[in-house]
Amino acid sequence: MTHLTIPAEWAPHKAIWTCWPSAADLWQEDLAPARAEVAAMIRALVATTPSGQKGDLVHVLAHGEEAVTSAREYLPAQVQIHAYGFGDIWLRDTGPIFAKRDGKAVALRFGFNGWGGKYDLPFDDNVGDKVAAAAATPMQRAEFVLEGGAVDHDGEGTILTTRQCLLNPNRNEGWTEAVAEAHLQAALGAEKVLWLGDGLANDHTDGHVDNIARFIGPGRVMCMAPYGADDPNYEVLNQIASDLASMTDASGRALEVVQIPSPGLVEDEDGETIPASHMNFIIGNASVVMPHYGTASADAALRGLAAAFPHHRIVGIQSTAILTGGGSFHCITQQEPA
Repeated sequence: MTHLTIPAEWAPHKAIWTCWPSAADLWQEDLAPARAEVAAMIRALVATTPSGQKGDLVHVLAHGEEAVTSAREYLPAQVQIHAYGFGDIWLRDTGPIFAKRDGKAVALRFGFNGWGGKYDLPFDDNVGDKVAAAAATPMQRAEFVLEGGAVDHDGEGTILTTRQCLLNPNRNEGWTEAVAEAHLQAALGAEKVLWLGDGLANDHTDGHVDNIARFIGPGRVMCMAPYGADDPNYEVLNQIASDLASMTDASGRALEVVQIPSPGLVEDEDGETIPASHMNFIIGNASVVMPHYGTASADAALRGLAAAFPHHRIVGIQSTAILTGGGSFHCITQQEPA
């Protein structure tokens, strides 16, 4: 019987894959600011820390001649650029989930239906195949719909997810917790699935877990505390912390719950609440890159991450333009384990 594992994000990486904002019709006036934010994230990930820790090899997908040219212009020379088509930059969801089967690399591919039929963009259904091929990694396919941002892994068989997303009939009609767990066990090697309820308000991913709770070590999970009485996710965030505190992982450990403040109320130019989250950080080999939105909570959130990752450089980068597309740094990246 083969053994499948998803290494934790803090395990050493061979590379990180991401996308360059390319579609002017999608990004409009936010195209240049989004590119600047993505470039800042990439520079932080590739950088060697003052203590000498080497950063990540970063692969960047760029769609179209203008995008390839601008990526080469913006990005450090060691970044590898691939001229591939994709719908938009949310590679966590459209790309493969890199795993190990009996110690050998495998790229797990799932069905993708535009986050429950909301955004049907060309190339999003096959860009994951191109990434797997470029990584020279054999693919393993599962027929059900799953986005990478909907599941978080501790590297030891525990998967964290939300009912709002995984049991949503717009993904896999008829799924119950038991049916979902059977599929996650077969396709991802899940030994235990931990279920949270709802995600952030107005999150078009229907509650992706990488916006609300993340494993930060064996038996340790991070989530957000509400920030301000007007935090639009006040009740949801308190419920998440309470639920996590009652859970045990696949090894039987009670979870240690670490909280950082949420960004609080963040609105777009029309006054609509948007799903801003400090949880959408990416853990690199040398740096942890956390999105912020110019809110007062950012410094405390960065201090919380610094305490959780004492051997990493902690970098906060403005992510307001990327958020206009609905996500942030974790949503646009996918790590390839060493």
